[in-house]
Amino acid sequence: MWKGFGFGITSGVITTLGVIIGLHAGTHSKLAVVVGIIVLAISDALSDAIGIHVSEEAEMEHTTEELWKSALLTFISKLSVTLSFIIPIEILDLPTAILASIIWGISLITIFSFYMAKSQGQRPYTATAEHVIITLLVILIAHYLGDVIYEFFGT
Repeated sequence: MWKGFGFGITSGVITTLGVIIGLHAGTHSKLAVVVGIIVLAISDALSDAIGIHVSEEAEMEHTTEELWKSALLTFISKLSVTLSFIIPIEILDLPTAILASIIWGISLITIFSFYMAKSQGQRPYTATAEHVIITLLVILIAHYLGDVIYEFFGT
């Protein structure tokens, strides 16, 4: 069940930051970023919830109730985390909102990764560093991909 919650949080942060950064670099449009977040929140949260459900169903080690609880936790955590990124986009100018979103996302990844690693007896700093580095790589790739697309297709 907690697998779905953790998956929803990490996937929500990393995917949303990639979309936000890529759309900003490729369009420089607040509207495009907000629409991207909302569409991602709904479609990707549903997709991930069903993905977790099917994945755990394939293990054949869970009851039907556990399967649906895990799917629901994935959906709720992914939807909530993804939609939380609308707040800075709506209240700040776009460049500042992008920076605030990065700080928010890295903070969520750091807190969750540290807590999970510690609770599982792992080295929290190593696990947290791995997850933050992956998040930063997604941000960089999305930014440069958005820039390249803007250069080819931008007006």
